[in-house]
Amino acid sequence: MTDANSKSAQSNVEQYTFKAETRQLLNILIHSLYKDREVFLRELLSNASDALNRLRFEMVTNQNVLDPTAELKIHIQADKDSRTLVIQDTGIGMTREEVIENLGTIAQSGARKFIEATKDQQVDFAQVIGQFGVGFYSVFMVAESVKVTSRSYRPEAESVTWYATGEDNYTVGVGDLTERGTRIEIKLKEDAAEFAEDFRLRNIIHKHSDYIGFPIYLGEGNAPVNKQTSLWRTPRKDVTDEQYKEFYKQTTLDYEEPLLHVHMVTDAPVQLYALLFIPGKAERGIFALRKDDGLKLYSRNILIDEYNKDLLPDYLRFVQGVVDSEDLPLNVSRETVQSSGLMPKLKKVLTNQVIKELETLAKKEPEKYQAFWQEFGGHLKHGVASSPTDADALKPLLRFKTNMNPETWSSLDEYIGRMKNGEKVIYYILGDDPKSVLRSPHLDYFSGQGTEVLLLTDPMDSFMLMGLRDYKEYEFKNVAQAEVDGEKQAEAQNEAEKIPDEEFKSLVERFRQVLGERVTDVRASNRLSQSVARLVDPDGTLNPELQRVYRLLGKDYEIPKKILELNPSHTILKSLIKLESGSALQTAIIEQIYDSALLVEGLHPDPSSMVTRVQQIMEAALNGRTI
Repeated sequence: MTDANSKSAQSNVEQYTFKAETRQLLNILIHSLYKDREVFLRELLSNASDALNRLRFEMVTNQNVLDPTAELKIHIQADKDSRTLVIQDTGIGMTREEVIENLGTIAQSGARKFIEATKDQQVDFAQVIGQFGVGFYSVFMVAESVKVTSRSYRPEAESVTWYATGEDNYTVGVGDLTERGTRIEIKLKEDAAEFAEDFRLRNIIHKHSDYIGFPIYLGEGNAPVNKQTSLWRTPRKDVTDEQYKEFYKQTTLDYEEPLLHVHMVTDAPVQLYALLFIPGKAERGIFALRKDDGLKLYSRNILIDEYNKDLLPDYLRFVQGVVDSEDLPLNVSRETVQSSGLMPKLKKVLTNQVIKELETLAKKEPEKYQAFWQEFGGHLKHGVASSPTDADALKPLLRFKTNMNPETWSSLDEYIGRMKNGEKVIYYILGDDPKSVLRSPHLDYFSGQGTEVLLLTDPMDSFMLMGLRDYKEYEFKNVAQAEVDGEKQAEAQNEAEKIPDEEFKSLVERFRQVLGERVTDVRASNRLSQSVARLVDPDGTLNPELQRVYRLLGKDYEIPKKILELNPSHTILKSLIKLESGSALQTAIIEQIYDSALLVEGLHPDPSSMVTRVQQIMEAALNGRTI
């Protein structure tokens, strides 16, 4: 895709001109100022590793190669005084034609997509370089000039040199490399002199290229500076628990032990290695190394994405760790990866495995799972609401407290196991906090019948219920709306001697006069036993779950007016009816009954406004007089 403009007078040296798109790309890289210029070394080491892998593959069937016994390695030499950096590998090398094709040409589509992606001034170049086939060109972010000398593995091939300064032209000529492989000589810019410091190079290698499967030598050292063998590619039987914990601590700087690790290797439906961890705490520590959600994504042991958010669903974003796939090309656009179906496959395999491991933890180590639930339960609730395809798998992992067991967590299966014979409904109640919800009048009937009810007091519960309609053959119902056995409740109220109908009607009318348009109606309840009153929704209004969602989201939404139901058997109402109708005390108590019902529902706009009235009622009670 490049054009030969002219041949120089020098022997066998040709000068070429970059295509317009490649010049534009180089201009972006040369003048980009961003914090992670170090990514150029990652790209060059990735290319070297790829060349070594290609040679190793070639030698499986062909021993007629140049220097067949030479060590497969990468060597880096830096000179801070001359600001030079040399990277040399003993890989497959390149012929003259391959140099022109690989270094003088960049796919127009790749260049165009890269240029499009970098129009955003806030773009993180470290996340896009290498995804559009432009990895080698990243060297021009730090280089005044670059000279690449290569000799192919083919015994008859000659050495070739490619030279460029990032301007419009580059040259190709005869090289001086006698051994197989490729040597890249970089003259660093003044503001990039740090990359000629051994300690800086060592840190970059540890960060990005520590697990390249070939030794990387630095300077005159005889020992590789990289680990080469990655823990996630090590057979599980050869890894100890201490090694897993140490790896987690090193990669996160979280000195709290992880709750769980997942080490997996699969070949189908996609090839991958993964080592995942669930932290001990949801909140990152002040010294945490990981500053964002996402997994480290490697391709053949080379880090290509520090924080990849496409490998797990959002509700599992707390998971830390590493994913490495042989199927993932090093230089490929994200669009290509997604359209190939690879990332969805990786995501599905990883998600299923994490859920499976959590199921095992819940069964074998319930106390440890409870610790997990305390920290990350809200994330699984989010998953039930946001991921319909995963909801059924997540439901057994949910945990709840109930009116009968308010101090312990129960699974849905445990709840069902305690049901009375013939029951087919899982009852729940929404509230603002675990203690006040137990005083809700909506529980009167169910507590009286010994029926267990799930206590949903987490803000996320209302969202979860949008995806939690049933479990196995059991339907979920809100106790505030559930039908009850009226005959059983009527018997209980008769025993408590209800207020005579005529007197109760006059009391209801008095409530209507005092409360006015704040309620849609006042009526007798057929299900209250311990509580004096409760608020219920008129027919046709949004269900309580959606009302709560709108309220929590801060939407411009007015809570519908409620119906106030009264308990005809309650002693407070029996005493209230004896007060002078229309008296200040009777009015104050009616107001307080209504405000208390609002408070229990979590709907009172200003609870402190009740203080004065409560004091007046207490004074009247203490003095035995009206106010």
